[in-house]
Amino acid sequence: MLKPLLIEIGVEELPAVPLLKELKNIEKKYAAILEKNALLGEFEFYYTPRRLVMWHREFKTSQDDSVEEFFGAPVAVAFKDGEPTPAANGFAKKCGVSLGEIGRGEKGGKEVLYYKKDVKGKNSTELLSGIINEWIKSLEFGKSMRWGSNSESFIRPVRWVNVLLGDELVDVELFGVKSSKETYVHRIAKFGASSISGAKDYFDTLRDGGVTLFAEDRMVKILNDFKAIETKHNLTVELDDELLDEVVAITENPTALLGSFDEDFLRLPPEVIISSMKEHQRYFPVFKDGKLQNKFVVVSNALTDDFTKVVEGNEKVLRPRLADGLFFWDNDLKNGLSTDGLEKVTFFKGLGTVLDKIEREKIIANKLFELYTPDADKTELDKAITLAKADLMSEMVYEFTDLQGIMGSYYALKAGYSQDVATAIREQYLPDGEDSDLPSTKMSAIVAMSIKLDTLVAMFSVNQIPTGSRDPFALRRAVNGLIRITAEHNLEFDIVKTLKELASSYNEFEFSKLESFFLERVKQYYKVNPSIVEAVLASGERELLAMGKKIQALDTMVNSDGFAESFSTFKRVANITKDMDMSKDMIVDHELFEEEAEKVLHVRYIEVSTCRYNSYEEELDALLGLKPELDKFFDDVMVNVEDVTVKNNRKSLVASIYKSILKIADIKEVSI
Repeated sequence: MLKPLLIEIGVEELPAVPLLKELKNIEKKYAAILEKNALLGEFEFYYTPRRLVMWHREFKTSQDDSVEEFFGAPVAVAFKDGEPTPAANGFAKKCGVSLGEIGRGEKGGKEVLYYKKDVKGKNSTELLSGIINEWIKSLEFGKSMRWGSNSESFIRPVRWVNVLLGDELVDVELFGVKSSKETYVHRIAKFGASSISGAKDYFDTLRDGGVTLFAEDRMVKILNDFKAIETKHNLTVELDDELLDEVVAITENPTALLGSFDEDFLRLPPEVIISSMKEHQRYFPVFKDGKLQNKFVVVSNALTDDFTKVVEGNEKVLRPRLADGLFFWDNDLKNGLSTDGLEKVTFFKGLGTVLDKIEREKIIANKLFELYTPDADKTELDKAITLAKADLMSEMVYEFTDLQGIMGSYYALKAGYSQDVATAIREQYLPDGEDSDLPSTKMSAIVAMSIKLDTLVAMFSVNQIPTGSRDPFALRRAVNGLIRITAEHNLEFDIVKTLKELASSYNEFEFSKLESFFLERVKQYYKVNPSIVEAVLASGERELLAMGKKIQALDTMVNSDGFAESFSTFKRVANITKDMDMSKDMIVDHELFEEEAEKVLHVRYIEVSTCRYNSYEEELDALLGLKPELDKFFDDVMVNVEDVTVKNNRKSLVASIYKSILKIADIKEVSI
């Protein structure tokens, strides 16, 4: 029999960020527990800041009846001379029956002891308390708390539990709270509990009590309010998906409202105002014609027809935050942009101060400048590297740590430095995420690379190597950033030659560990068949720019029509040449050719190998295009002939072709 099932766990206000991080796992964990209890069925999950809800339109009132089978020892082992052995008696005891009730069965081609029993499914009401407790206690929100006399902890105190199978209350106890046919609506609508008679009454009670249960409906309401504000005031509300998810998670009755602040605060850099609004107050910034306005949008949870006091309250809260920002701004401008004080700030034990780090970054930047000869003044690069960390001593960055680099760029411009210097300071941490922007100029790229390279080499030089998920200095992200920057600005960077040269200025360490770390990140970075990356690395390529282009070229070829057929031919080529030293020059004497097929193959190879190509993809396509001639060669020509000179000449011909392919990738490493 099927009945509706409603599970509501009422809590004190859930913090948005931990809830959203665990959100993707909540349904999976619940489903796994249901499956374990043979009660899996379709369900929907809802949440507000005060409740976690599971809703089954149809739920089994009991487990299905089942048959349980037991297989024991082989009969030959269970009985000796017609008498039961301990194996037989033990099996009967395990099954909970007498030996006479044990039958025979076949398993693995042998006759074994066998017992089958019918198992009646348990009523769901017997299981639900355990299921709900296991589910709730499986959720991982990070920090948790204990309350009252509870020895167990949860993200927030549980205040009510409501479990209805059909219209009947199911007896459940969670953290000392017993289930009841009660729920709580919006606090402004009613502070105390509301009695409910069943599932339909539950949904109606929440709706009438000012609670929008479905997160999707709350989001639609907020976005519609945004559009109404934009239309009415000719403004643009800046959407931030993460912030939007947060306000959806912390409201039950959302209403977007337009507030304002003193125009004088617009003297501040926009990032300061936006950071104050977003990070501390969860406000959305407002623009007009691309320019930040002295207005903001707050999403209220109030249940009222007059939001005047709500708007005034939020304006009052924002004002001191912006006043602090303006105070820091004026003080920092008065003090100027300077590295004074950084000599007292320790970077890391064994690596000196932040000022020492800057000096190391200068050395790297100068070497990269010589390598890439950008269209920039070297003195400008030196200024950018020198001042990149100067804003760490500013009052603004001390308070708004997420504005590192950004504030430095503003202070640099105010101090009379060039736009190029300011841009490089602003972009020094880019890219700071998978989809982040990249440095916009070559000088900015060199500054960003220098900072990342110093952090990488320095940390390895003091044996601070990431292990497992632990990576406190974001070294994995640094490598990803270097891959992206070199590709964006077409900068060659050899992770053995250049990196080893840079590493010579640091404490001696096992360089192979850094190289392996780099290569492992390369394998993780490219979202292609992993064997494609392995094939390129197996060719010996260690220059990042060429590496990326070769991986893309090989990926294109592997995914093209007909590659599987070509692959079998070139796999044969690889097998023939596997014992040959591919580092040597392959000498082919056309005077030794006896068969037409080898003459044709040699001519075609010379044509292909002497052409100039615009890309690795074009070159690889041409080399793989030798398949017809190679197939003819393998059909008509015996390679391992008795004449050693002829045999070696033929192997050299085949090896020449594979060596040309090997410049791009060791194709035999590809798995298809």
